[in-house]
Amino acid sequence: MTDTTAFDWRSFLLRWSGEWADSLPADEARGEDDEAARQARWLGFQPASEERISAVEERLGRRMPPSYREFLKVSDGWRHAGGFVWLLAGTESARWHDNESGLADLFEEYLDQDAGPAERREADLWRRGLQLDVESDITHVLMDPEDMDEDGEWAVYTWASWRASPPERHENFLEFMRDMYREFHSLRASPSDNEPVFENDTTRKLDDQAEEARLEALRGNWEEALRALDEAKEYGRPRAGGLGDQIRRLLGQTYMVYFDGLVTDPRYAPELLPPLVAEHAAHPYRDDSTLTFHLRGADDDLVSLAYETLDQVRSGTYRYTAAGPFGKAAERARELARWGDTDEAWRTLREALPLWEPLGPDHLTPIGWLADPLLGPLLTPERGRELLSTPRSGHAGEATSPTVELDPGGLAWLAEPDPGNNRTSYRFVLVEGVEPEDLPGRLGDGDDTLLNEPMTYWEARQRVLHRKQEFSSYDDRALMAVGRAGSGWSFALDGDPAPFSPQRFVSPAASASAGTRAVVVWSGLRTWHGEPFFHLSAARDGVEQYAFTYTDGEVRQSGEIPATLNPSRLFSDLDDSAEAERSVLEAVGAEFGAQLPRHAIVNGRLHTFTTRSWTRPPGDGETYAVIRLHQSAPHPAGSQPTGEDQPETR
Repeated sequence: MTDTTAFDWRSFLLRWSGEWADSLPADEARGEDDEAARQARWLGFQPASEERISAVEERLGRRMPPSYREFLKVSDGWRHAGGFVWLLAGTESARWHDNESGLADLFEEYLDQDAGPAERREADLWRRGLQLDVESDITHVLMDPEDMDEDGEWAVYTWASWRASPPERHENFLEFMRDMYREFHSLRASPSDNEPVFENDTTRKLDDQAEEARLEALRGNWEEALRALDEAKEYGRPRAGGLGDQIRRLLGQTYMVYFDGLVTDPRYAPELLPPLVAEHAAHPYRDDSTLTFHLRGADDDLVSLAYETLDQVRSGTYRYTAAGPFGKAAERARELARWGDTDEAWRTLREALPLWEPLGPDHLTPIGWLADPLLGPLLTPERGRELLSTPRSGHAGEATSPTVELDPGGLAWLAEPDPGNNRTSYRFVLVEGVEPEDLPGRLGDGDDTLLNEPMTYWEARQRVLHRKQEFSSYDDRALMAVGRAGSGWSFALDGDPAPFSPQRFVSPAASASAGTRAVVVWSGLRTWHGEPFFHLSAARDGVEQYAFTYTDGEVRQSGEIPATLNPSRLFSDLDDSAEAERSVLEAVGAEFGAQLPRHAIVNGRLHTFTTRSWTRPPGDGETYAVIRLHQSAPHPAGSQPTGEDQPETR
């Protein structure tokens, strides 16, 4: 906590006044008071005597907070507190606001029945607060005697209707004045054509601080660098925001991260523009015209590049490229990620990072890869910190410890609840000695079954439903994501299968095992649809070797089942379905030495394809429903739809 009574108010206010005076054009017309302040290089007034301070305290019935008292002893009021308060109260003009503005009534109108004490106290501020703004741009400054700390300091609140935000709280009067000094600097940092260059001891110190922070960031000392850059950014220093935003984006922060001053520089646009565009694309209902709000000053070519990149990001075709060894590592990482090996993909990027080549002196870290549909999902907050802690671009620093890998190995993680607890049933096929791209030929409906481009499972499912014209209650074609399942295995996984029908189910294990081994697992031990169930079948060279199905509390099995997969042991106790599921999956993973990549399946993008049906054709006398959708012209007004759009029962 700052010792507000020991603060050197006079030096602070003199520095502020001098910088303000130097920032004014000499030939600009101004009021008599401002001109006098410029010539005197003093924005304040005469000091207030102890008698005057005591008198205002007697008038108001409260002892003033320490930092405000100390301020008054140096200047009895203040001009130009920031950019929007033109005159700040001294001893004569400080007064209780007493809801003079009517804002207490306005704020109370927006309180609902569930409003807590803090919200109600905020609304009542306008009745109890001490008003400090005398002249302003519709900006209110109130000290709150009920928001007082152990040192007797009152919090200061500022609010302006044009800011469209709740009142901003400042810890005390000293912090309020520091914030207003920073606001003054920030508004002067980009002078207009007729204003003098805003340069002084403060700006030079902050610019030196930003440069040292840049070097510290390249050495891997990102936390120290970010603190220094954030301080410089508060003063509006031109490099600080763009440098700090590169660090913030790798920490997973996207709100108010715009790479100011750098993203429109043609040198840095190839790296900084894609993540900015990707954040825009992540909000599907955002007006595309707003993309240019953060590209002020960009030329037509860069704006065209921004919209071209937006199209690529939305279509999933954006590809990150970079020069040198890091660019080659990114290509290898993409290939690993598209088949699910995200941990190895991350290691590939991380190990190449010391050889990364920046695009210019203000480029702190590779960042364009965040917009790549395959590389972007590799980022986690922990990995972002690991990358930022790694010395790069020829700079020496302390080596960092690798982050914990995200894929735990094995299959048992499937028994863990996912966010929203939606993964209650799933099915997968494991095939040994076969590449993932060959799985459609073994599981697809015909030789022309192709892999879709990598996408999230939700995106793939939406695409299939959009294109699907026929829905059958008997047909069960699985949409499956594919990848590598550890050493020597590939997988195809359906994370949202249709309900299990043991009477009609046909395991694809045999057809998938031509010339090799294949395993099929279908789990619904935590399903919301009917009784819990579990199926496993294993085949070799096109012939099923063994299988078992647990359903309705019973086990049906065939073939010689290995002791490790004995269903009588695995399903002896189902009081804890999640633990039983974990035990079964651990046994399957140990028996075949296969695993499924959790991070790629849950957070990444994988190739998908649609299999042949997992159910047999209907037999004689078995009924089923088929719904066919036909695209046709809209029905004329008053007409009735034809039977083509109706379900057909067979």
